[in-house]
Amino acid sequence: MNEKNIDNDCPVWRTMQIMGSKWAMLILFHLSKKTFRYGELKRTIPQISEKVLNEELKILCTYRLVEKESYPEVPPRVEYSLTDLGKEALPIIEAIIRFGNEHLKHTNT
Repeated sequence: MNEKNIDNDCPVWRTMQIMGSKWAMLILFHLSKKTFRYGELKRTIPQISEKVLNEELKILCTYRLVEKESYPEVPPRVEYSLTDLGKEALPIIEAIIRFGNEHLKHTNT
């Protein structure tokens, strides 16, 4: 399907534009556990490149799902945490976890 044919008012389409990347839900999932410094988050998701992690965090901050807090310290400290809006996305992630646990346990990938 061509993106030009998609109704931009479609809530599924809008949500997928924000959370449909390969990494967004995984980042939100980890941030649901605790506040992370950038390096900690990178070590938690070692498969993601630094460039992509930076881009994803920027997008999630732009959509106010994640909050970036910078502390005026030397060396600089930056922490990422879920916003209240980001916490509202957690039931979506929990449903995906349930689906995976219930329906995909017998697949070999």
